[in-house]
Amino acid sequence: MSAAIRTENLSRKFGVVQALRGIDLEVPENAIYALVGPNGAGKTTAIKVLMNILEPSGGRAEVMGLDSRKIAGDAFTAIGYVSENQEMPDWMTVDRFFNYLRPFYPNWNADLENEMRKLFDLPRERKLRHLSRGMKMKAALASSLAYRPRLIVLDEPFGGLDPLVRDQLIEAILERAAEATVFISSHDLAEIESFASHVGYLENGRLLFSEEMTALNQRFREVEVTLGNTAAVPQKTPPSWMQVNVSGSVARFTESSFDAQRTNAEIRNVFGEVRTAEFTPMSLRAIFLAMAKAAETARKGQAV
Repeated sequence: MSAAIRTENLSRKFGVVQALRGIDLEVPENAIYALVGPNGAGKTTAIKVLMNILEPSGGRAEVMGLDSRKIAGDAFTAIGYVSENQEMPDWMTVDRFFNYLRPFYPNWNADLENEMRKLFDLPRERKLRHLSRGMKMKAALASSLAYRPRLIVLDEPFGGLDPLVRDQLIEAILERAAEATVFISSHDLAEIESFASHVGYLENGRLLFSEEMTALNQRFREVEVTLGNTAAVPQKTPPSWMQVNVSGSVARFTESSFDAQRTNAEIRNVFGEVRTAEFTPMSLRAIFLAMAKAAETARKGQAV
């Protein structure tokens, strides 16, 4: 499968601050790819490099086969880009905004435009400055979908929106997803989990994993082990075990590389014979928190 987005050792510095650290990323065509991570992880910086708003400090990025540094002009007729802090001509009415944009896009579809405007109930004569944040995001998304882009790039589109508006935006995205690649950054993990096909986790400018959502869900488990006797936290555990905690005769940890046979064997190797071992699938939010806690523990360990 060819890639809509590919980066190789991509880096970006702001003075002495390393915002992106050697990212190798591949987003398959027609995927709905979610880039997640805590505030300051580098998600927006990565998107700005891909959209040629920022130049990379090192490495390279390709967007639909084109070097990101050449993304300009006609290239944007195939890319729909919506940012959390979208700049819009606030003095324009909704009607004038769409009239202004239409000539720039050869593939602009008037029927689709009208469909989007009806779906989002956009007020034709109201100025953009007088729209709510939710309505502005609807106008931005509608204007970015009306020309049927091959790539839809969304930077934190759901922040601060009420659930109904989020559902409407997601519905519109999913309707277009069959004919486009979607690349989205978001903290709204529950929403992302409901429709993303792939996910990447960015932490402190590093891409810690990038994979299909189904594979991620299969390899993460919350594990609870009932031991035969009271025990202490073992000094050595497998590297895939995260946040190991022992309380009395119960051990709990997150397994980041679950395989029933291997994980059971490792439990017996660490704890000896046990009474029970339970493995519970994890939500994306739970996985996100486990990764963040593990990273925080590692940072504290390095600081000691």
